[in-house]
Amino acid sequence: MRILILGAGVAGLTTAWFLRGQGHDVAIVDRNPGVALETSYANGGQLSYSYVAPLASPGVLPKLPPWLLRRDSPLRFRPRLDPHQWRWCAEFILACNARQADLTTRRLLALSFYSRTLLRALVADEEIDFDYVRNGKLLVHSSAESFESAKRLLGYQASLGCEQEALDADACVALEPSLAHLRPRIAGGIYTPSEDAGDCYRFCTELEARMRQEPRPVAFHLNCEAKRLLHLGTQVIGVETTLGVMEADRYVIALGTHAFALVKPLGIRLPIYPLKGYSFTLPITDEARAPRISVTDYQRKVVYARLGDELRVAGMADLAGYQATIDEARIATLLEQVKDTFPGCSDFSRLSPWCGLRPATPKGTPVLGATPYRNLLLNTGHGALGFTLAAGCGKVIADLVEGRVPEIPLEGMTL
Repeated sequence: MRILILGAGVAGLTTAWFLRGQGHDVAIVDRNPGVALETSYANGGQLSYSYVAPLASPGVLPKLPPWLLRRDSPLRFRPRLDPHQWRWCAEFILACNARQADLTTRRLLALSFYSRTLLRALVADEEIDFDYVRNGKLLVHSSAESFESAKRLLGYQASLGCEQEALDADACVALEPSLAHLRPRIAGGIYTPSEDAGDCYRFCTELEARMRQEPRPVAFHLNCEAKRLLHLGTQVIGVETTLGVMEADRYVIALGTHAFALVKPLGIRLPIYPLKGYSFTLPITDEARAPRISVTDYQRKVVYARLGDELRVAGMADLAGYQATIDEARIATLLEQVKDTFPGCSDFSRLSPWCGLRPATPKGTPVLGATPYRNLLLNTGHGALGFTLAAGCGKVIADLVEGRVPEIPLEGMTL
């Protein structure tokens, strides 16, 4: 079967990987000159399988007003004359209840654990080199109230398959000595030994290199933008691109935030809006002052991932439209925070700043599978969990193409 995948980020590439493995003729279209040059390029680097709770939760509502007024807030809103933005915000607020948050968490954990199994098998079988480490993650709390709340959730998380333990401040420092100077400010931490980290861009380029090889190489149409989906009744008959019309038997949309505009003329409304995130990558100049494991600052919503001899720092979410332009003030805030958390780990003179548009849904679940068009499938809306969920979502799409029931339930994650 001929499969055309729109989007060469981590979602599109993992989908292509599993479809190619099933013997299909696969082609990928992307507007960039290379793979993984947008949202997948410099994300946080954490494969955070046990931390998939949605942003939409009861606890976030009282934080929204102060967050929206602070320059250094984790979440920032810039209103636009865009009905889609306001509708997304309304649906987000409606999703901020305990029942929906728990339901979303359960669904995402099933998908993330499935993805973890698939990714680890892929890495072992293919010996992919992308600074991959299974080094665990420490979620650090500076507030006693938030730490107590996190400890109360341990039993619930364990019932869903998470392996975690609560650590006091001394145990946090013993586990990650580079936090020693913060000892007076640490209320405690939650350690999850089963978390991984890796460079998403390198993972994608490694997959690309393997998929270009015989037998059955994947065709990569780069510098090629999908402009319009052509259809006849409920059948997609082609994709109009900047390189001409391309045809296939099945089509998969893995375009992140750009999926919304492409499918809208077909009468499909995707509940996706971009949350712009920021990151930079620092060369580590002092091993003793850099973290060995992944660390997340719970209060600031900043993640730190060790990628070889570099440190990836990422955080923040700007709900401000579709322009992936860097706000220097946000990068400056991130820099202040890393200097405070891991002072001396780098000379901080060689910043590699970046921003990307995370395709977020109000509830926090991706949009997978069938559409009203019988040969058009969706793999989008992963938010900040694209790298974490990529392998699982790719395998789900491959199973659906084959007519198989996916190995995990898709309830709550379909159009």
